[in-house]
Amino acid sequence: MANSGLQLLGFSMALLGWVGLVACTAIPQWQMSSYAGDNIITAQAMYKGLWMDCVTQSTGMMSCKMYDSVLALSGNSVPNCSI
Repeated sequence: MANSGLQLLGFSMALLGWVGLVACTAIPQWQMSSYAGDNIITAQAMYKGLWMDCVTQSTGMMSCKMYDSVLALSGNSVPNCSI
């Protein structure tokens, strides 16, 4: 009886880890930075992810650029995943 409970706990933890892995690789917000000019109208937020770069302006417009190839990125574009 305890064995099936441990198996169910292990399965649920593996499923939760898989969902977390998919969510972390899909979001474009691995590295975030912002820029605000002399006034708030020119404020921008920049997001770098594993698959794309996105820029959001203070007016609400968002534009994203998908990477052509992950192999063509410079060494600075790869997110730091240190624990």
